[in-house]
Amino acid sequence: MSREEKKQELAARAAWMYYVAGVTQQEIARALGLSRQVAQRLVSSAREMGMVSVKIDHPVTHCLHLAREIEHKFGLTLCRVVPSAGLDDEAVQQMLAVEGAAVMAQFINEETPQVFGIGSGKTLRSMIDALPWVERPQHQCVSMIGAIARDDSGTRYDVPLKMAEKMQGKYFFIPAPLYADTPQDKTMWVQHQVYQRVTQRALQANVAFVGIGEVMPGCPLNAEGFITDAQVEALNARGVVGEMLGHFFNQQGERVYGETDELLTSVLLESQTQRNIIGFAGSARKYAAIHAALHGGWISGLVTDEDTALKLLND
Repeated sequence: MSREEKKQELAARAAWMYYVAGVTQQEIARALGLSRQVAQRLVSSAREMGMVSVKIDHPVTHCLHLAREIEHKFGLTLCRVVPSAGLDDEAVQQMLAVEGAAVMAQFINEETPQVFGIGSGKTLRSMIDALPWVERPQHQCVSMIGAIARDDSGTRYDVPLKMAEKMQGKYFFIPAPLYADTPQDKTMWVQHQVYQRVTQRALQANVAFVGIGEVMPGCPLNAEGFITDAQVEALNARGVVGEMLGHFFNQQGERVYGETDELLTSVLLESQTQRNIIGFAGSARKYAAIHAALHGGWISGLVTDEDTALKLLND
């Protein structure tokens, strides 16, 4: 056996002991009669020579692959996919909350002052509930949607305040309802200087976190009384499948305008966006809305579930 072959055999033994048997490098050195430094070099050289192929047998590895595929297919800057095979909707939503919080935390942990645009909805709220408390008073949270509910109370989906509290930063809210009572009423709201300053701040946010909503009978906008059953039916008849901040779009991701736009006060969103907007949504009922948002270029990043990701790649 040549010297090189002997070295390769030793490297293979060291690598097997380290990666398969779970032996420490100190124990490998003792077993092979080598110094710890030589044992460490053998393990490294085994990898360099292509002897080591690491396989992690866990659902998350499949999800990492799916995320990369979706980034490539839809031109996203970020994608995260959570395991969902065999899980019920509640479990999937919990996993989305944890993963979404991890994505948010990446931005929050920045030392440089950041402005975060925040949408609304149960999904976003559950993610912010899962966020750890961190001291970042230099950051700002800006609402992208009216903070006043139909009955004049604060909407229970007004999540930016909770996020600002978690990082001890400033909170800016839109002093208006999501939908004004009349077009004239909307004009009054949007002409207010506070409204204009807050929405301008939101438009210039470093990153926006926004939920993607389905549009069908019983959807959140309908259940909360913002749009009527008749309006849902009319929107569906015109091909509407999804919305973000009350901006409706069809299956092709094209903006669909209607009577509600004369009343809508939320921050402007556009298809083929150049802004950093991360969408959060999962489950079968939201699939059409997620697909349309991607197809229309409404978002630059996505956090979703495994079943949705598989369907997105196969469609």
